[in-house]
Amino acid sequence: ERIAGELIERLRAAGRVDGVYLDLHGAMVSEEFDDGEGELLRRVREAVGPRVPIAASLDLHANVTRAMLDTADALAAYRTYPHVDMADTGARAARLLERMLKSGERLAAVDHGLDFLTGIPSQCSFIEPCRGIYADLGELENRHDVTLSFTPGFPMADFAECGMAVFGYGPDRRAVERCVGALRERVAGAEKDFALELHAPQDAVRRARAQGAPGAPVVLADTQDNPGAGGNGDTTGLLAALIEQRAEDAVLGLLIDAQAAERAREAGQGATLAFALGGRSNIPGDAPFEGEFTVERIGDGRFTCTGPMFKGFRMTLGTMALLRSRAAPGVRVVLASRKVQAADQEMFRHLGIEPRTQRVLGLKSSVHFRADFQPIAREVLVVKSPGPALADPAEFHWTKLREGVRLRPLGPVHQG
Repeated sequence: ERIAGELIERLRAAGRVDGVYLDLHGAMVSEEFDDGEGELLRRVREAVGPRVPIAASLDLHANVTRAMLDTADALAAYRTYPHVDMADTGARAARLLERMLKSGERLAAVDHGLDFLTGIPSQCSFIEPCRGIYADLGELENRHDVTLSFTPGFPMADFAECGMAVFGYGPDRRAVERCVGALRERVAGAEKDFALELHAPQDAVRRARAQGAPGAPVVLADTQDNPGAGGNGDTTGLLAALIEQRAEDAVLGLLIDAQAAERAREAGQGATLAFALGGRSNIPGDAPFEGEFTVERIGDGRFTCTGPMFKGFRMTLGTMALLRSRAAPGVRVVLASRKVQAADQEMFRHLGIEPRTQRVLGLKSSVHFRADFQPIAREVLVVKSPGPALADPAEFHWTKLREGVRLRPLGPVHQG
């Protein structure tokens, strides 16, 4: 309410405006409003009146609602996950706004929803089916005067309109209808391909030990503890599997445990301590991991990211520490004090680890890590350890979702 109020206050103070551009996410749920962006757009529309064009850019994970589509004159969503096309998407939305300002006319708008949900990991645009879907979207745009979007949605938002959408804009309604219809059919036809394989921690570590090599590590994505999707970065299921199987040249990060990082800093490099790491999020099936670790390195958590996703970001993660397991000396863990998903190699280099030299990399991330780590990986395995960021929407306790939606690709139908 504070931010929305300030935005509307400034908009009213500006007086008459020609148009409005908003950089939104699209999946906001607040305690008062299930459709946060829909409500914000409603207030913007009320402030500027019915004739001022409104355009907005959206995240790929937007849950695009009827209110958003009806209130904004144009919406444009990211086409990459990892999200490396933020600037391109903003420019695309701005061009739609500019086109309306120059012509003085609204564009034809068409949208379609889809009747199944898919987990976050399978929405990656680096792999199928999304890689092919977005390529086909671009081909449709190249052949027709339309601007299209496909939003796989954010399946951890419990409200009626959660889910996928395809929508588009252009001067010729028939062309927009044909293209949006074709895109919807393309997505619907790929439903079975969204069913991404998830690996149990022990199985994933076993495979990584067999396949990983220095210069070609196997990446284990601890997706259900992704801090970018509601995880706390402190579950220990994958760490336990790495140590139990005595993995070699393996590192897990980032494990968010400010207390343990501070203990390591106070003890100093070379000290060996008994730790109870992480596991404080009260997740069923998870607990602190107890064991002895040697402190190998301490960092202040201040560094600049260099990978495609976070390039140029100045991180301030508080005290960081690199620990080596005494029970399994080939396993190390990177601790941080502040929560962020492991999506940039500098998070490891800050403590002297060159990721490409490892055999196994355990990363608390779902997809964003792929922008920087997939190029060095022999293989990526998505791991289903206990965690709050459920990878399978069918496992959620839904209370508001509309009836008739398949809760996973080709999966059970929600009965309400």
